[in-house]
Amino acid sequence: ICVAMLTSLLFFPSARCQAVQAENVTVLEGGTAQISCRLQNYDGSIVVIQNPRRQTLFFNGTRRALKDDRFQMVLFTPRLVRITLTNVSVTDEGGYFCQLYTAATHHQVATLSVLVPPEMPTVEVKQEAVEGDEVELTCVSPRSKPATSLRWVRNSREIPGAVSQQDNGKTFSVSNTIRIPVERKDNGAALSCEASHQALGGQKKIRHYRLDVYFAPSVRIVPPSGILREGDSLSLTCSVTGNPLHPVSVLFCDLFDLLGGHRKMCSPQTFLCIPELNKSDNGFFHASKSTCQSSLHTSYYLWIYTARRGSVKPGWHRSSSEVKGAVHAVPYAVIGGILALLVFTVICVLIVTIWCSVRQKGSYLTHEASGLDEHGEVQEAFLNGNDTSQGKKEYLL
Repeated sequence: ICVAMLTSLLFFPSARCQAVQAENVTVLEGGTAQISCRLQNYDGSIVVIQNPRRQTLFFNGTRRALKDDRFQMVLFTPRLVRITLTNVSVTDEGGYFCQLYTAATHHQVATLSVLVPPEMPTVEVKQEAVEGDEVELTCVSPRSKPATSLRWVRNSREIPGAVSQQDNGKTFSVSNTIRIPVERKDNGAALSCEASHQALGGQKKIRHYRLDVYFAPSVRIVPPSGILREGDSLSLTCSVTGNPLHPVSVLFCDLFDLLGGHRKMCSPQTFLCIPELNKSDNGFFHASKSTCQSSLHTSYYLWIYTARRGSVKPGWHRSSSEVKGAVHAVPYAVIGGILALLVFTVICVLIVTIWCSVRQKGSYLTHEASGLDEHGEVQEAFLNGNDTSQGKKEYLL
């Protein structure tokens, strides 16, 4: 045996030094993979490249055994053998064998890994969001390899959710589900679902979503700012909100008489303008909204102040210095007068009550004192043997 080993080392030095090396490859799905086999001290021996199913692709760089046009021999030298595989799919994954047939067979495996980047995630809504309830949102990434990372974000803050992952053989599907309470103010709020994956090179695929919250409709009158005087112009707007906002019929009534409740004018519009106001315009404005399901209404009370002496004439535009405060449902002067009258009445009642109490207490003390005097006389008469006349005489002397 020793002689055979020495003879092999002396007469076949190239067989002792020949070797082959393979390099692992990672590529995106749909891309092009380059599979390389490096040779050392190549002497023209047979080189074979096989796919993961051990089917021969190339034999010494000249013979193509497997009819797959995606494989191409691009380089064959005594130091390097390289083939390319275009339009790579996950089914092409696995180990590619580089074999060198010499006196001793050498082989290495080049592992091909295929990354599947996630597509743009989708958002699924289980049911419509209604004011006061919870809404369930699910972000789905149907296909990726390895499994992608999904997260929900609102106002730059992550919303924790329930993450689930399903193995589909070579790829994975991932979902992230959240449940959040919603109110009317959340209608139109922006959320986003972010997908992170190593195949994206540090980038993210983001799906934006806006909440669509259903809430009951409402109607209100938007009043002007400042104090209104005679000669000013009035502009009122009827604002209708709701989701969904079905086709509505808005009836804007010009004036309601405060005492008689008489409707002077109505018009089917959302904007009302009176060019010149006078004291006869004081009263209620009324706006109503009607749909097939409901009917809503709101009112606004107008109070017009008398124009100041020497101020701008009726019909002219008032200066900004005259606009102070805001128009309210009831004028401040009326409220102040009523409060002052109530306070004065309460004070008068308290004064009368205290005076009567003091007089009644004084009368009680006077009668109590006289009663005590009579009781004293009776006691003295009893002690003196009923000789009351004598006592009186002595008192007179």
